[in-house]
Amino acid sequence: MKSFQLFLAVGTLSLFWGGVASAHDPVFSPGPHVLYKGGVEVHVGADREKAGQERQSELGLELTYGLTGDWAAGIALPYVSVKGATDKNSGIGDLRLFTKYRFWRKDSLGRQESAAVLLNVTSTNGDDQANPPLGSGTTDALLGFTYGYESLTWYRWTSIRYRHNGEKSGENSSGLRRGDRWLVDFALGYRPTFPVYLKPDTVWILELNGERGQRAELNGSTLANTGSSEWFISPGIFWTQRNFAVKAGVQLPIASDLNGNQAESDYRAKLEFEWHL
Repeated sequence: MKSFQLFLAVGTLSLFWGGVASAHDPVFSPGPHVLYKGGVEVHVGADREKAGQERQSELGLELTYGLTGDWAAGIALPYVSVKGATDKNSGIGDLRLFTKYRFWRKDSLGRQESAAVLLNVTSTNGDDQANPPLGSGTTDALLGFTYGYESLTWYRWTSIRYRHNGEKSGENSSGLRRGDRWLVDFALGYRPTFPVYLKPDTVWILELNGERGQRAELNGSTLANTGSSEWFISPGIFWTQRNFAVKAGVQLPIASDLNGNQAESDYRAKLEFEWHL
């Protein structure tokens, strides 16, 4: 009987981690998951954030391809709607290219650990001269590291990312450089019921997300109302059914330190749909 139970557990784990259910990552931070070789992920996401009288909504389409079993790359294009204190605007935002490489993975009975590095590059195709602007007007790069632990019941993730923002060179903003930004994340996931292959699977997630932004500069001079530190508590859910997944969550601010006159974040919300081909 014990041998049969062990065989059943190993078989379930093989199906569980070999299929789409292994694609569990946090909602507001990256995890080490990558697509299988030749796999395609179609991702549609809706984001909204509000800070004071400013509100931004984004509807994005992402396509990801599994180059190998440990390396994936993709492209994302958002449609952005921005509402400021007196004006509003909408249109295509900045194009983003991204890649992730999982350099370490350890499997054992009932659990899996892995780690990956990632790189995102954001272009300048969004209209940064609009009011409010729809793009950054610079080519920006984000480099990060992420670690994940998975079991049949518990998940743990952590990540650290650094975003380097370029310098604007347009006619009305020459010499303006937004401050670089550090992001650090801790996340815990819990599966209340044992996973069954081909059946719906639900994981509840709680994240702690921190951001620290440096001050912006104009022609080498520091701008007063820039730079900040913020912390968010972020409950979320990850629901999967075979090769389809839904992720949703909300970020709620719990601490902030803003330089000068800046609006504090009210909330950030995210809803995402993923389809693996």
